[in-house]
Amino acid sequence: MAKKREVPGIRTYSNPAGGWGALRATAKAVREQMDVTEAPLLLLRTNKPDGFDCPGCAWPDKEHTSTFQFCENGAKAVTWEATNKRVTPEFFAKHTVTELLQWSDYELENEGRLTHPMVYDRVTDTYRPIEWDAAFARIGEIMRSLPDPNMAEFYTSGRASNEAAFLFQIFAREYGTNNFPDCSNMCHEATSVGLPQSIGIGKGTVSLDDFDRCDLIISMGHNPGTNHPRMMGTLHECSRRRVPIIVFNPLKERALERFADPQSPIEMSTFGSTRIASSYYQVKIGGDAAALKGIMKAILELAEASEDVLDRAFIAEHTNGFDAFAADLKQTAWADIERASGLARAELERVAAAYAKSNATIVTYGMGITQHAKGTANVQQIANLLLLRGNFGKPGAGICPLRGHSNVQGNRTVGISERPNPAMFAGIERAFGFKSPEHHGHDAVAAMQAMAEGRSKVLLCLGGNFSIALPDPELCASGMRKLDLAVHMNTKLNRSQLLIGRESIILPVLGRTEQDIQSSGPQSVTIEDSMSMVHASRGKLKPASDHLRSEPAIVAGMAQATLPNSKVAWMDLVADYDRIRDKIEIVFPDFARYNERIRVPGGFRLPLGPTERVWKTPSAKAEFLLFQGLNEDVAVADAGLLKLATIRSHDQYNTTIYGLDDRYRGVFGRRDVLFMNDRDLAAKGLEHGDLVEIETALPSGDKRLLKLTAISYDIASGSVAAYYPEANCLIPIDYQDKESGTPSYKSVPVRINKAV
Repeated sequence: MAKKREVPGIRTYSNPAGGWGALRATAKAVREQMDVTEAPLLLLRTNKPDGFDCPGCAWPDKEHTSTFQFCENGAKAVTWEATNKRVTPEFFAKHTVTELLQWSDYELENEGRLTHPMVYDRVTDTYRPIEWDAAFARIGEIMRSLPDPNMAEFYTSGRASNEAAFLFQIFAREYGTNNFPDCSNMCHEATSVGLPQSIGIGKGTVSLDDFDRCDLIISMGHNPGTNHPRMMGTLHECSRRRVPIIVFNPLKERALERFADPQSPIEMSTFGSTRIASSYYQVKIGGDAAALKGIMKAILELAEASEDVLDRAFIAEHTNGFDAFAADLKQTAWADIERASGLARAELERVAAAYAKSNATIVTYGMGITQHAKGTANVQQIANLLLLRGNFGKPGAGICPLRGHSNVQGNRTVGISERPNPAMFAGIERAFGFKSPEHHGHDAVAAMQAMAEGRSKVLLCLGGNFSIALPDPELCASGMRKLDLAVHMNTKLNRSQLLIGRESIILPVLGRTEQDIQSSGPQSVTIEDSMSMVHASRGKLKPASDHLRSEPAIVAGMAQATLPNSKVAWMDLVADYDRIRDKIEIVFPDFARYNERIRVPGGFRLPLGPTERVWKTPSAKAEFLLFQGLNEDVAVADAGLLKLATIRSHDQYNTTIYGLDDRYRGVFGRRDVLFMNDRDLAAKGLEHGDLVEIETALPSGDKRLLKLTAISYDIASGSVAAYYPEANCLIPIDYQDKESGTPSYKSVPVRINKAV
């Protein structure tokens, strides 16, 4: 056992997730960012039919019967955006870009809301104000000067509305490119690529109602207490009605162990909590595919003794490829499965028995499944598991990918994709009268590689912190600094805005919480949650500055300045967002009666073929797809190596750092830590609190180093974890799932030694 000593900022947190700790953290966020008299009313409007959609996670809304529809991290997201703090032209005049680059990401964003359009001045090394029309004119001038439209990259963050994202993709395609790096490329692209091959659609198939009717939940590779906290209410309800919840995750996460519902008077008054995981299996980092194959192998073995284990009628009528799939599992040795997963055969057989007993199973998963070198194949194994017992197209069953940002799924639905789509291109021609380019464009990694190599010269960012979200920060900084122009449409200051090439422009946007008033009056935007529900969102606050513009208006302004002969009536569309939605309906028929249906409280659900057992695959059936071998990442021979996953803290949302605490994991006021198993610490002659040197150990030999403080934590042996984005420096830009392009943030082989 590794020797324990006191380490600054590291102490045990013994309380459940949620509960009074969540309420105290919410109160702290309000106190630090907003007027305490304004915040309660604002938060009560969050995720309500007459209010605005939370700019945080994509978990769907309930039926709006409870007093409040926000969680602790949702409150952080709302108050972070609705803060009283401001980043004015006077701020920029006082601080050079060189100085600001020395600030932490937390310090940069904590300065508050951007208030004016700004342009970089190289002589003073500062940003200075620029008028909107002048900014648009300069953007248009540079865009028109590019010899090839494919030298421009159009990046989209998951917080952009359907209306803004749709106009952005129309702008890019009329300009002549399909270059659409977007945040989905870095998280659930494996879902968007893998599930269409399996079941004919790249989305989840369950609704919130299904959680009320399921018999079993299998949770893989996600931490809902931090990354989608409103899901905890659903899991809490399922646990209270005795639904088994089987968890696979390398780290013990407090929210998956026990949770106190802040809306439960009994739990709050008694300081009680509810157990969430009925069984918790600490799979090795990179061992998910092996665990899934072990469960499925055990199911097939059970099926040899009982006709009821497999849904044979469903398999015969609705699937292809079962025989080859079963043969692959049969020849996979249990000893190899145990070694690769870090779990015992008996454990996986217990899961198989629980699955065989359940008549309706939901499998939820997050980026612990997708962010691997075989992330696409990982996702397909979850689909295989569900197909074995016909867990599609019946109540209480299906697959549930846990999307991160609040509209990342909606962005893809309305056309943000680098992959050619003939049906969408035909729709664009119907709606606007121009032909889209037909070549494959750049995803996020390809875009940054093109920038670093000097092949792409303009970057337009619709939100986000593009260069910090990607792996390989040194290469990303180099790519940003080779640009002729970067345009950042943001609510707040971030590091990507400070990595400057020839020219850089910051355009401040309205937040989700703010009133959006165009010439026809107040506007609503629409959002698609992770269960394909589309609903309206209307901000209520006065904008942080009179100089802000909405994202649709900014996109239209840039497009009009860039495309003087455009076939799109940009200003007419922006005058009334109903007109944008009318165009979306023409391009995407699934949005029929769009404007009518979003005026119904709660909105509407987009069609999902698998819920009707309709499979939009080439065979018109669901496909059992093979996972070759057991390694979901690069195989390495050195037994002394460990596998590193990057993770988010509880005071964090993607690249946004709200604070420096991660209380559920017992980390306070710091982020420079490496989570390690006691046995691994001892094996390497280390102690809790030692400063260690972490070195990437990929076969490419690309040497990357990071120094962190090793701390003892309940994590699977052979696995370590460090915070994102700080640990991105350990990941080469091309270490990715080749099918989806998703970077392999969750399984990097590393050597760890005591720092000297």
